Amino acid sequence: MRNIFLTAFLLLLLNSSCSDGDLQIETIDFDSVAVQSCGDPVASAANILFKINQDEALILDLQSGVLNNGVMQADTTVVTESTVSGQSQIFYRIFSDNVTSNYFCDDFPPVTPTVIEEIVAEDGMVLINTTMSADSTSFIHVIELSGISLVSDSGERITDLTINEFGEVTTAISN
Repeated sequence: MRNIFLTAFLLLLLNSSCSDGDLQIETIDFDSVAVQSCGDPVASAANILFKINQDEALILDLQSGVLNNGVMQADTTVVTESTVSGQSQIFYRIFSDNVTSNYFCDDFPPVTPTVIEEIVAEDGMVLINTTMSADSTSFIHVIELSGISLVSDSGERITDLTINEFGEVTTAISN
């Protein structure tokens, strides 16, 4: 009987000490936070969009030209896809303190806050639904993320993560 308890204890100890590769983060909530950029994302060379929630940031580095303001007819939607890790990149960063847009937009980022952890998306899709505004003066890009898989430097995967809509970006129609 003693051997059975010892075997059961060892099995329990082995199972509890092994990592299943999943990093559990209680919430990554950027739903109520507006998308920001450093100027017009179409006119700039880098299509960096970000959402800041106090000491966390979700950064989307879109492939060049994906927010293209091409010729569109009214009442139509153009859907553009971009793969994550191949064409576009998504980063989730945790900072030492609250972060502002200056961190992303200044020529030289501020010394503080510092990045405590950066988690990179390894796969997924960025879907961009582009429509023309009612007054035909701008394009409205609704950005959705699908199948995003964030993996930390140590190889741990974040589970229970739902990021569906990244947000909406409006860009002027270029003449």
